[in-house]
Amino acid sequence: MKDMRARLSTLWIFAMLNYLYCDIVGLMDSGQLRQFLAGRVGGMDIGQEFLLGASVLMELPIAMIVLSRLLKHRANRLANIVVGSVMTVVQTATLFTGSPAAYYVFFSVIEIACTVLIVRCAWTWRVETIAPAARPAPTAG
Repeated sequence: MKDMRARLSTLWIFAMLNYLYCDIVGLMDSGQLRQFLAGRVGGMDIGQEFLLGASVLMELPIAMIVLSRLLKHRANRLANIVVGSVMTVVQTATLFTGSPAAYYVFFSVIEIACTVLIVRCAWTWRVETIAPAARPAPTAG
């Protein structure tokens, strides 16, 4: 993929699908589901404030799917580096809270690798140069 905007957007889609499916699998985990229903997971209260914070956090990669295609080069690089770094740090930190289930560790490794790749791609992204239009060869005559 030569177009970095498309590559970054695709990576964000991949990350979001992993975030989403990890959460779905978590709801199939009867122990975790009971905790969610009780409003307390891993010692954290799952109230309106937590849910709003989680919503804002997840809106960042969702927005990056579109912003990676729309922002100009400089803002695009910066946004991908910042949001990719934030998501990498947050996901890494969640591995050190409580005892994460094997499926959670599995998805987390994939998500962290993806956001590290996003940061790397954005960090090394240089302005795309557009080749000048080919001029017709002069005719002899």
